[in-house]
Amino acid sequence: MPVRQYKTDFRRLPQTILDAFAEIPAAVASDCQERGWTMAAAISPLAPSMRIVAQARTVDCMAADNSALHAALNLCEPGEVLVCDAKGFTDSAVFGGLMTRACLARGVAGLVIDGAVRDSQEIVELGFPCFARGVVPRGPHKNFGGAIDGPIACGGLPVSPGDLILGDADGVTVIPLARVEAVLEAARAILAKEEKALAAIADGKTLSDLYGVPEVVPAD
Repeated sequence: MPVRQYKTDFRRLPQTILDAFAEIPAAVASDCQERGWTMAAAISPLAPSMRIVAQARTVDCMAADNSALHAALNLCEPGEVLVCDAKGFTDSAVFGGLMTRACLARGVAGLVIDGAVRDSQEIVELGFPCFARGVVPRGPHKNFGGAIDGPIACGGLPVSPGDLILGDADGVTVIPLARVEAVLEAARAILAKEEKALAAIADGKTLSDLYGVPEVVPAD
């Protein structure tokens, strides 16, 4: 079956914005969005050092089939991250070592996949940022179709082409494209507040002093 491609023309973020988000942890970006917009905890990096700060190129795969991923890889622009709804299926991998090398050759910034990958040690050694629901040796089928460049669900979140993806040791936070500048401003304010808190702690204050906790009373 063919792979469908939706028409998309999302706003490209300037490098200055991407560089600024390189200093923003995924947790802080989540805090700026009502402590939401984080993917399920199962979507985790293959190595804690892996980091992604890039706009999404979306992929919708059939379970255990990687046709759409191959098609998206061929169209992905340097610096974009492939974000794939592989239906949460973890008994067959739809991405592995060969595709990793193809992504690196094309300048793809990483992969976030609600599904499984294989050749995980090779992916780590190649330094390719990969966040996945699972790892399994069994490979995929092809030619059952799928779609690229449309809205998807990944790790329990809606993701649209161009959304900003932040991935680090804690997991993945999504920032809808329309909210990027507002989240950046809020994140900088949170980090500045945390710097003041650290200075206060060094002066002998406690977190209870700074943030308040419920009163402690004797138990009955």
